Amino acid sequence: MAEVALSGLTKSFGATRALSDVTMTIPDGAFVVLLGPTGAGKTTTLRLIAGLDRPDNGDVAIAGRSVLADTPAQRDVAMVFQQYSLYPHLTVRDNLAFPLRSPVLNWPEADIARKVGEVAEVLRIAHKLDNKATQLSGGEMQRVSIGRALVRNPRIYLMDEPLSSLDAKLRADLRVELKRIHAELGATFLYVTHDQIEAMTMATHVGVLDQGRLVQFGTPRDIYENPVSAYVASRLGQPRINLLPADAFGPGRPGAAQIGLRPEHVAVGEGQPATVRRVEHLGDQTRLHLTLKPHEIVTLADPHTPLAPGDSLSIRPENPLWFDASGNRI
Repeated sequence: MAEVALSGLTKSFGATRALSDVTMTIPDGAFVVLLGPTGAGKTTTLRLIAGLDRPDNGDVAIAGRSVLADTPAQRDVAMVFQQYSLYPHLTVRDNLAFPLRSPVLNWPEADIARKVGEVAEVLRIAHKLDNKATQLSGGEMQRVSIGRALVRNPRIYLMDEPLSSLDAKLRADLRVELKRIHAELGATFLYVTHDQIEAMTMATHVGVLDQGRLVQFGTPRDIYENPVSAYVASRLGQPRINLLPADAFGPGRPGAAQIGLRPEHVAVGEGQPATVRRVEHLGDQTRLHLTLKPHEIVTLADPHTPLAPGDSLSIRPENPLWFDASGNRI
């Protein structure tokens, strides 16, 4: 495994600027998640590291050495795509072994058999090794796709939204599996997603991208508690942060245009009058959708709250975040 350093990466496709001066270090052994909406530059970053595209400016260094002159094979990285990318006519065993039989690696068959067995155990698909890829469920196919990367022991694993095509339960299961694999292998992962739950639950570090710019990089907890802007604050947290005019609860902080309140930072019991619009019972928690004058607010309540739509209550801000007219934190 190795540290990966991006320095001033810039990339355009015609008139479209995909990345602008992105500088970031992916520490050795870290699980870094790049978070942002479609078009933020996440996949472009992966492709530049993998060598599938060349930057217009900037550098990619792996283990302290620039790899811009290296081919994708020479960079020794492994990429997992959103789609499964399996050979349907091959068994799981042969799909996993395929990268190791390539002319570049050309492992001995005994070593291939040992490695495929180890990875199949890690991914819990050892009982499927003799099945054709077409006989697998979606979750099993994605495990095999991930396994094709794991067999190689590359310097970094690049993962391009590998769970986004799966249903909710499989996504939750494989999030746990990926974190377990990361812990067991001590591997370096760069994982891109638009799903903030994946970022919060899996990452050691999160990089938030906005229109090709890296706007904040840090631990999930630090970015959640100390976002540099309203944009970053809205990328992490479920339910999303409430963004209201600064004077929604009375005079705001000088220079502030917006007040930001995480759902857990809306205190119930005193303050401004609000009305319950909708109640969502989620088992371990209840979400209250409120109206405060013309504004809508989501907060959390006791799972057994007796509140119902139409009820009135009083609310006040607790530990608010303040943002100026440009959305920057103040």
